[in-house]
Amino acid sequence: MGKLSILKEFWDFLKTRKKWWLGPVVVILLLLGALIFFTQTSSIAPFIYTLF
Repeated sequence: MGKLSILKEFWDFLKTRKKWWLGPVVVILLLLGALIFFTQTSSIAPFIYTLF
């Protein structure tokens, strides 16, 4: 069992329960998490902070 099984299970949940609004919410949360991760570990952090 790996990450692909989690994605498959989430996709099956969305299809079965018709909770399509959860898809964009999860994508936005993943993008925000990636943004936070990369701003802490890179040299471009000062430039990203000025956007907010």
